Amino acid sequence: MRKIGGLVLALIVSTTAASAQQLEKVINIKEVTRIESILAADDMEGRRTFTPGIDKAAAFIAEEFKKAGLKPVSGNSFLQSFSMVRPDIRNINASLNGNAFAEENIILLSVEKKIDIKLPGSYKIINISKEDDFRAKGLPLLTSAEPVIVAVDPAHTSIFKRLKNYKQDRMSDAANVVFVLTSDPINTLSVSAENNTEEKPLANVVGILPGKSKPDEYVIFSGHYDHLGIGKAVNGDSIYNGANDDAAGTTAVMMLAQYFAKQKNNERSIVFAAFTAEEVGGYGSQYFSRQFNPDKVMAMFNIEMIGTDSKWGKNSAYITGYEKTDMGKILAKNLEGTDFTFHPDPYPDQDLFYRSDNATLARLGVPAHTISTSKMDSEKHYHTVEDELATLDLENMTRIIRAIALSSRSIIAGKDTPSRVDSGSLR
Repeated sequence: MRKIGGLVLALIVSTTAASAQQLEKVINIKEVTRIESILAADDMEGRRTFTPGIDKAAAFIAEEFKKAGLKPVSGNSFLQSFSMVRPDIRNINASLNGNAFAEENIILLSVEKKIDIKLPGSYKIINISKEDDFRAKGLPLLTSAEPVIVAVDPAHTSIFKRLKNYKQDRMSDAANVVFVLTSDPINTLSVSAENNTEEKPLANVVGILPGKSKPDEYVIFSGHYDHLGIGKAVNGDSIYNGANDDAAGTTAVMMLAQYFAKQKNNERSIVFAAFTAEEVGGYGSQYFSRQFNPDKVMAMFNIEMIGTDSKWGKNSAYITGYEKTDMGKILAKNLEGTDFTFHPDPYPDQDLFYRSDNATLARLGVPAHTISTSKMDSEKHYHTVEDELATLDLENMTRIIRAIALSSRSIIAGKDTPSRVDSGSLR
């Protein structure tokens, strides 16, 4: 028995060593540097949405996905195209409970060219009382997937007026949302308006490695490839390169695609996604998330700003929403014997779990978390022109990408399934 045990142990050690060698061979600093350098280069012009720079970045990512051996999720293109609409709503006329209602007390969000809303009807009514937290209850309704009328108590007049002046693009399939500032119950409501709309194309870049035995179960690796573009010059530099935010996360996704494509042993399907429009509202991840049945998504690894050392130093990162599922514990188990550690999010007051591209699927119950090292209380290059390649620790970033690959292996193999997020507890 001891001899057999010794042979088994030797085989495990040999297999682990071979796997580690292959991991280091594929996910290496030279390749990480190559991809990061291209994404964060000045000729990408800061990868702002609706600019030639972001189109150039998308084409580069798509070509790398193709070279890695991924397949498009649908059709023949790695570009997951959708549209945003820039509304210009005019001539609002409204009546509440049969009486004329002032336009200044209406916020109308719509992509329809001719708007004609009547209640009672198909609209759900949501009340925000004076005791409610408007930010927590009201702001998520801006992107509601169903048509809603939101009755806002006048106690929130100040934030209501600020919101009324906020101009925001909307997804082309967005539902109508109407905020009404009133203390009266809404029995009947009529709102009509004209809308001069401008449609603007966007695209995520998405590829897939179909699973061997569980092709209908998905594990997602994602990051956003857009950034802030070109702005006011600071010391002669006007390009917000976004090397850490989030060319670093996108580089990780591309490196993981290369690695798992070479492994060719994923039992579950692996989806690799580079999201657009995170910086302007998270629209890329919202559109992407609608393409999947959340019950079939077993885990999501969203990767955001891993180019600098965490507060614990090298060989460490944190997971947002760590306490909401047991996914962090699974990752830790898979990293036993290594010198890498995942920690819970040390910045709970920053609300990071809801601020990145994992949030849409997490709200649907998916164990969807963001992995990051960014010191959000002291990250001096965040959203500045100084977020450039030279500020990154590429060796440590390479080790983080390897750790993500190792930590995810039992989930990709179908051996571990993280617990679901309790969507009822989410705001």
